[in-house]
Amino acid sequence: MAISSSVANAINSLTAALTMRNVFWASWPRRVPLSETELVVRALQESCQPASLSLAEWDLLIRQGRRANLLGRLAIGLSRANTLLAVPAQPRMHLISAAKMAERQNLAIRWEVSCIAEALASAGVDLILLKGAAYVMAGLPTAEGRTFSDVDILVPKEQIEEAESALMIHGWQGAHHDAYDQRYYRQWMHEIPPMLHVRRGTTIDVHHTILPETARVKVNTAALFEDPLPVAGFSNVHVLKPIDMVLHSATHLFHEGELDNGLRDLFDLDSLFRHFGDDASFWTGLLPRAEVLGLHRPLYYAIVFARQMLDTPVPPTVIAALPGIAPGPAVRWLMHFCYARALRPNHASCHVRGAWLARKALYIRAHWLRMPFFLLVRHLTHKALLRPPKDERAPAPERQGL
Repeated sequence: MAISSSVANAINSLTAALTMRNVFWASWPRRVPLSETELVVRALQESCQPASLSLAEWDLLIRQGRRANLLGRLAIGLSRANTLLAVPAQPRMHLISAAKMAERQNLAIRWEVSCIAEALASAGVDLILLKGAAYVMAGLPTAEGRTFSDVDILVPKEQIEEAESALMIHGWQGAHHDAYDQRYYRQWMHEIPPMLHVRRGTTIDVHHTILPETARVKVNTAALFEDPLPVAGFSNVHVLKPIDMVLHSATHLFHEGELDNGLRDLFDLDSLFRHFGDDASFWTGLLPRAEVLGLHRPLYYAIVFARQMLDTPVPPTVIAALPGIAPGPAVRWLMHFCYARALRPNHASCHVRGAWLARKALYIRAHWLRMPFFLLVRHLTHKALLRPPKDERAPAPERQGL
């Protein structure tokens, strides 16, 4: 009788374990067919024709493109290929709207940059535009169809106070007033708190370097200010040199913890590689410059994942030199596991098995790279335990697109 009872208990335990296993795997993101997962990538690489897609596929493509912030880029690509009119009317309206939004923003950013330049000129401060604003003002193809929510500028650290004061006089105000947040930005980060214009609602991020001062990767910031390229029509506005622009884009992507725009940023790198790569001196100077700036590791990831996911052309000589800046085998495998899953549109159709875990791991990695361990624990503890309840916090200022 005791034996029968033990057997019954064992069977019940096994049944319960199998049930829990089935529940676990049912909740785990399932691998979707490659054609669905890669739909927006295939469309942007012009490997599929509009007429070959059904309305259901267009619906999925529009959703993926919007979640990845790539819809405007897709519209520009189809228009340049003279295939936009072949797109069915319903999705075509979404594409045209995205292209017009990007075009409007490109016009608005020129006005915004002129206002920033005027404000900083009054204080004798030169600035370097970064990321989206730099692509627009430099007239790069990377800017076509691209949208962004703020203007990022780089100024010398010794002039950060003059820059902030001049911007405040011209209508920008700090968006963070909490004493801890002020200390977090000013003492540990690579920028002052974001500034919001009181009338236009536009946001500017004022940087004095491109990675936090507490970061494990130490950037040779002084080298970034060596001979930046002037922007036509301005006496105090510049952009980074082509190689530095690529290295900053790579650093931004592969130190970022939230990758909702990760695929867009990878397409930015692909565009920059293709555009600047027409000049052979770009490739010969790329790795040596990365060593000078201390950014060889993000460059490695940029080249590897751009080639693997977007077929970015890279000269064999550069590929042959990559082992010299590569991490160890275990880290390479882990980064491939994570980024191959995270550099996708954050849409249900693109959630392959392990995507949630990969995004969480990269979020933790970004914080680990940003701060020393004890400072990180202190920061996360403050954010988790000492912030007021959500319903008691002051409403965050609304960010208006440019």
